[in-house]
Amino acid sequence: MSTGETAADLVLARDRLLGRTTGQHRLGPETLREALTDLHEFWLTAHASQAGIQGDTTGVALVAVGGLGRRELVPYADLDLLLVHDGRKTVGGATIEALAERLWYPLWNSGVGLDHSVRTVGEALEVAGRDLRTALGLLDARHVAGDRAITDRLAGSARNLWRTGARKRLNELIVSAQQRWRRTGEVAHWVEPDLKHGKGGLRDLAILDALAAAQLVDRPHGEVAQARQLLLDTRTELRRNAGRPRDVLRPQDGDEIGAALGLGDRFTLARALSGAGRAVAYALDVAFRSTGAGAPTRRVLGVLRRAPERRPLDEGVVLHGSEVALARDAEPGKDSGLLLRVAAAAARTGHPIAPAALARLGESAPEPRAPWPSDVRQSLISLLGTGEGLIDVVESLDRTGLWARLFPEWGAVRDLPPRDAVHVWTVDRHLVQATANAGRLLTRLSRPDLLLLGTILHDIGKGRDADHSVVGAALATQVGHRLGLSKEDVETLSAVVRHHLLLPHTATRRNIEDESTVQRVVDTLDGDPVLLELLHALSEVDALATGPGVWSEWKASLIGELVGRCRRAMAGEPHEGPAPLDPEHRRLAETVAESGKPDVMITATGALATITLVAPDRPGLLSRAAGVLALHSLQVHAAALGSHAGAAVDVFSVSPKFGSLPDPALLREHFTRAVAGSLPLGERLAAKERDYGGVPLDAPEPRVLWFDNEAGGENSGAVVLELRAADRIGLLHSIADALERCRADVLWARATQLGGTAVASFSLATIGSVNPDATWRKAIERAVLAAC
Repeated sequence: MSTGETAADLVLARDRLLGRTTGQHRLGPETLREALTDLHEFWLTAHASQAGIQGDTTGVALVAVGGLGRRELVPYADLDLLLVHDGRKTVGGATIEALAERLWYPLWNSGVGLDHSVRTVGEALEVAGRDLRTALGLLDARHVAGDRAITDRLAGSARNLWRTGARKRLNELIVSAQQRWRRTGEVAHWVEPDLKHGKGGLRDLAILDALAAAQLVDRPHGEVAQARQLLLDTRTELRRNAGRPRDVLRPQDGDEIGAALGLGDRFTLARALSGAGRAVAYALDVAFRSTGAGAPTRRVLGVLRRAPERRPLDEGVVLHGSEVALARDAEPGKDSGLLLRVAAAAARTGHPIAPAALARLGESAPEPRAPWPSDVRQSLISLLGTGEGLIDVVESLDRTGLWARLFPEWGAVRDLPPRDAVHVWTVDRHLVQATANAGRLLTRLSRPDLLLLGTILHDIGKGRDADHSVVGAALATQVGHRLGLSKEDVETLSAVVRHHLLLPHTATRRNIEDESTVQRVVDTLDGDPVLLELLHALSEVDALATGPGVWSEWKASLIGELVGRCRRAMAGEPHEGPAPLDPEHRRLAETVAESGKPDVMITATGALATITLVAPDRPGLLSRAAGVLALHSLQVHAAALGSHAGAAVDVFSVSPKFGSLPDPALLREHFTRAVAGSLPLGERLAAKERDYGGVPLDAPEPRVLWFDNEAGGENSGAVVLELRAADRIGLLHSIADALERCRADVLWARATQLGGTAVASFSLATIGSVNPDATWRKAIERAVLAAC
C-alpha cells in the first residue's frame, strides 16, 4: 500500500469514527477524542516506519504536541508534529529534509491540517526560549516514533527550561492572554463564545496547566476540571456537526449540541458553558495574582523581596499590595455597608478584590436590611458609577454569591442567553456593560443615580414567561422600596424600566414629525421631562451594550429629534409639523417636471449624507431608487417620500458602507437609466451580492410585525410594517418592489443594520379602492417574506 493510499485510508477511517458514513455508531465526545488520537497515532507510527523511521532508528524522533500530544484530539484538528534529530544530516541514506518530505507530503495531499517543523533538540529549546507559544507547546510533547531518547531529552529539557524561567515570563504570558481576550471575547458572557481562544476557554486551561508544570500553582481540579470536560465535549460536538474546524459556538448550533451532551436545549447549554467559562477565568485570575506577577518589589540587604503595603481606601478597606482587602479591624458581620465599600473601592481603583476578602465577606457579610440606610445606598450608586471598573467587580461578587445578596432578582438573568441575535452578550453581562457605559453620561443628567439604577435593572424582567418590560417594572418597584428610595423615585425607576424601549421603537417605527406620535410619547411619560431625559440616556447606553452598529450617528440623531420634539411639547410649545420642501428642492422638482429628466442632489453632513432623487411621479420609483443606492454601496437609514409639481421627491438619509460618497454625475446617470428601465437592477444587484458573499446559509428566518398608526394622526389610515431579515445589499430594493407590486403606497421608511440583521419599517397606505384588511396584510406579508 502506498503512502498516498494510506493517507486516504486515514481520512476514511476518521470519517467512520465521526459517523459520516451510513450505519456507524455514534461515539460519545470523550471516546471519540480517544479514538481519533489512537487512529492518528497508529497511522503516524506506521507511516513513519514506511518513511524510514523505525522503532530502533537512532538520532531522530517524531514528536506530537498540541491536541495530539495531550491526547485531546478533536475532529478536524491540525496535527502539530516535530521531527527532532541529533544534528545528523542523513538517516538510512536519506537526508533529514527528504525524510520530512516523506512524512508531511501524504498528509498535505489528503487534506489533513498540519503544523510541522524540523529541528534539533537545541534548536527547539532555543525557539522556546524566545517564543512563548513554542515554550507552552513543548510542555505537551509526546513520543510517536523513532528514537525515544531524543523525545525524552526534548520533553525533559523543555519542562526544566519552563520551570526555571516561567516566573520571568509571567508578564509576557499575561500580556499575550489579554491581547487574545481583546480579539476573541469571553466564553462566559459572549452569545457566540470562542471555546478555544476566548477568555475562560481551552487556551486559558493550557496556561493553568503550564503554571502548574512550573510548580507555581496547583494542578487544576474540581470545577475547573469539570469545565475542561464540558469545553472539550462541546468543541468536539461542534466540529463533528459542522464537518469542519470550528471553535465559535453559534446560537443555532446549541440545540443539537445540547441534546448530544444530555443538556437539553441551547439555553441550558449556554448557561453551562457560561459557568465553565467563569470557573476557568476566575481560576486563571487567581493563579496570576498568586504568582505575584506585576506586584511591586523592593531591595532589602541586596535581595529583592515582595513588599505588600496596606493603604487605606475607605472605612474598613485597604489596598494590600495589588489587591483590595479588608482592614485588620474590619467586622464584616456587623457592617452591612462594608461589602459595597470594598466593591466600590475595587472598581474605582482597578484593583481586584483579594480572594481572602471575598471568602470572609461571603461567610459573614449580612444582606442589608430594608430599607437600606442612605450611606449603604450611596455606596451602591458609587459602585454602579465607576464605569468599566464595574465589570470585573460584579463578576467577582456574582461568582461568590455576594451580588445575589444585593439583588436577589438577578438569578433569572444570570448567564441567560438572549433570544435576539443582535445581542453579543448574555443578559446579565449586557446589564453590567450598559451600566458601565452609563458612567460616561452622568454629568449630563439631573438624576444620574436613577440612570444607574434604571440601567442595571432595565432587562431584569427577562428569563420569565411574560413581557420583560412589564415584569421588570414590577421588580424595579420591589428593588426601589428595598433600597429605601422615596415614593416618587420608585415610580420614576419603575417607569424607566417599563418604557426603556419607548424612544428607540417610536423613532424607528413611527413618523416622528407627526404630532400624534409626539403626543403619545408625552402622554406615556405623564409629561415628565426628567423621565424623558433618563430614557434618552438609557437608549444610548443600552444600544452601545447590545452589539456593533446598534447605536449609530443616524439613530442618535433620530432619537435626539424625537426627544427634542417631546421636550418642547412638555414645555407647552406649539408642534412643528413636517418641514416643507425647501426652495432648492421645489425648484429641482419643477425643473424635472418640466424636462421629464430625473435629477439628483447630494448633501453631506459628517458621516451621514442626504441624497434627494427627483423624477416624474410614477409607480415603482422607490424600488428603483433603493436599487441604485445599493449599487453604489450606500446604506439607507431613512426615506421620506414626497412630491411637488408632478415630480416625486424622495429624500434618503444614507451613509457609505465603505469608501466615500459616489460621484453625483454617475449616480444621476444610473438613476435615469433605472427610471427608464434600461438599467438591469436585479441582475446587477445579484452579481454584487455574489461578489460580497450573499446571505449566509444559516441566516435566521425573516419575520414581519405589524403596528397600527394612532387614530387622528397625520397618517391615521396607514399601518407600519416592520421586517427583520438577514441583511444583504439589495434587500431594500427587493422589499420596495414587493410592496409596489402589492399596490401599497409607502409613505416613509426607516432601516437599520444590527450585525447581520436588517430591521426595516415602512408606513403603508392602500392605493385606490384597495381595502386595507387582514387579507391585504397577509398578501403583503407573503410578498415581503418571499422577497427576502
